[in-house]
Amino acid sequence: MSSISERAVNRERIAEASRLIRPHVRRTPVVEADGADFGLSRGDLTFKLESLQHSGSFKARGAFANLLTRELPAAGVVAASGGNHGAAVAFAAMKLGVAAKVFVPRVASAAKLERMREYGAELVVTGERYADALAASEEWISVSGAAAVHAYDQAETLLGQGTVGAELEDQAPDLDTLLVAVGGGGLIGGIAAWYEGGIKIVGVEPELAPTLHRALAAGRPVDAEAGGIAADSLAPRRVGELMFPLAQSYVERVVLVTDEAIREAQEKLWKVLRVVSEPGGAAAFAALSSGRYRPRAGERVGVIVCGGNTVAVNFDR
Repeated sequence: MSSISERAVNRERIAEASRLIRPHVRRTPVVEADGADFGLSRGDLTFKLESLQHSGSFKARGAFANLLTRELPAAGVVAASGGNHGAAVAFAAMKLGVAAKVFVPRVASAAKLERMREYGAELVVTGERYADALAASEEWISVSGAAAVHAYDQAETLLGQGTVGAELEDQAPDLDTLLVAVGGGGLIGGIAAWYEGGIKIVGVEPELAPTLHRALAAGRPVDAEAGGIAADSLAPRRVGELMFPLAQSYVERVVLVTDEAIREAQEKLWKVLRVVSEPGGAAAFAALSSGRYRPRAGERVGVIVCGGNTVAVNFDR
């Protein structure tokens, strides 16, 4: 077992996590594109396709960081998830021979539920939103002795997600700005910890789930609405305590986008790049395609496409 499970989330420990999980995760590709191809007025764009990661999202990184660094009980691991984290934990547990039980809310998509079943996890569908599934998972942990693998508010999870930043810096070292979708904040927190202010990090959230936006305004994590088209991945009610200081230090701002903008971003990603993205995965690009984030002349912008677990959508009609 590695020692990276200490609570500190910083560049050194993310590099250690990257070395540890490298045999188990994909080095996902980057795609360069001309903003004009999307109808944007300017700018070269760099897309990091975490939608092509094992289990369909960046979450596999945090799942492996957890399972490879902790002493796990015979009862195995338990996760609460809107879908992607559960699929990632189920996948990592299957690969490492660990028992997994996943609690998901009824809002979870059919595509994500099917992934979890395929990976052999025991699945419990309960409650309307992520917070309901989390409460149910905590009750089970108290009686089972299983180890919790938190979707975002856990050091190992943040370290694993931060490896997206480490990998992207190697692939695209000249970025000025990076757009990152925000749910509980594990991805943007880990990435922010890696870059340490070296580039501008911009969070993107649905208007109907403004968790980090509300937290930054309040100066602490607070409850926010938890709805909208991306509710199965970007609506945890509040951001994590561990990521919040990282966001305060290194996230330049948070942009809010509409559900319609997210749908349109999904469609553009498919039509221009032939990239399939779930709504949460397209949210970061929605900030650009809708004009909520407008790059300055010559600004080199990166976009994380963070998930692709969705049912087939016919954008070629």
